[in-house]
Formats: sequence, C-alpha cells, structure tokens
Amino acid sequence: MKGPTPRRRKKYVARCLRLKSYLRFPGDGRTEGRIPAAALLWALLMGAWLRRTAFAGIEARVCSRARRALEVSPSFGDDALGYFTERLDPAVTRRAVVTAGHQAKRHKAFDACRFIGLAGDGTSAGRSREKGCDLCRPYRNKKKEIRGYHPRLAMISVVGTGLTLPWDIEPYGPGDSEYNAARRLLRRTVGNTGRRFAD
Repeated sequence: MKGPTPRRRKKYVARCLRLKSYLRFPGDGRTEGRIPAAALLWALLMGAWLRRTAFAGIEARVCSRARRALEVSPSFGDDALGYFTERLDPAVTRRAVVTAGHQAKRHKAFDACRFIGLAGDGTSAGRSREKGCDLCRPYRNKKKEIRGYHPRLAMISVVGTGLTLPWDIEPYGPGDSEYNAARRLLRRTVGNTGRRFAD
C-alpha cells in the first residue's frame, strides 16, 4: 500500500488540483530573493501537512536530514519565511484556492454532500504587547485596561462537505467592523468562485 509522501502530494497538487503554476510562481513580492519562492511555499505547505506551522518548526525541518524527503531544495531560516510571507500577493493565493476548489468539485469530492455552504465568522490572529500595524486592535481585561494588541479579521469557510475548508480572510482595523469586513469578504468570495459554486 502506498502512503502519501511529499513527492506524491506535490504531484497531486500540481496535476490533479492544477496548481503547478502557483507552486512555481506564488506571487512573490521580494525584490531580491535568494531562496526560490517555490521552495519557501512548499516548505510552508509541508509544515501545514506535518502540523508544524510555526516558522521555527519549519526551519528545524528544512535544516535537518528530513529536508530531502520533504522535497525542499535549500535550507533556510525562519526569518526568510517571515520576509517571504509578508510580501506574498494575496490575490495569487486566492486564485489558487478557487482553482483547487473548482477542481475538487469537478472531481466529485463534494458529491456525497447535500449542500455546499459558505460560513463566515470573526476571529483574531496573534497577540503582541505593542501595536504592530494599523490593523491592530487593543484587547482589554475586565478592568478595561489594555493588555496588548491583536489584528481582527473576518474569515469565510466552505462548510457542509464533511470537511471545513478555510477559504479567505478580510482584516478590519479600528473604525471598521466585523460585519462590514464579512460583507466585503462574501462579495469577493462569490465574485471569485462564481454564484453556482456554493448552494
């Protein structure tokens, strides 16, 4: 019996999900990237597969003897991943997600489901003691004292398929609201996937 190796996963993503061009050109916005974008993106995907999503955990894998088995060519540090992800064009990743979703639907991955739905919700990502960007909002304790900052965002997922698939996010800063961000997100999602993708 054959198991899901990194090489087989890469072939599946490239051929069956038709994401070969995304794996090669993920929307890299670095001006002088010495490490190929394809290697950094694949390391991030392998980190998600191995449930090692922290950049330090991915660095430990690609700097170990496991690097060749993971199909990652050069070794690199967590700072390279941070620099890379900060400059990725989100529109390219959104198109890749839509392509993968349409391919999954075309290959009848959702046929056992009665309905395909889209569900939105608000969440936050990360925390810091200092305000890191314009999108950071304060979080407070019961005494209304500011304990730190975190970005808030609306997220949309595909539901009803037996597996919840995170689809897209929309951040919102001070002066904005989760409701407005969710409306923008829903409009963009329907525009990208088409009205007939979900029920």
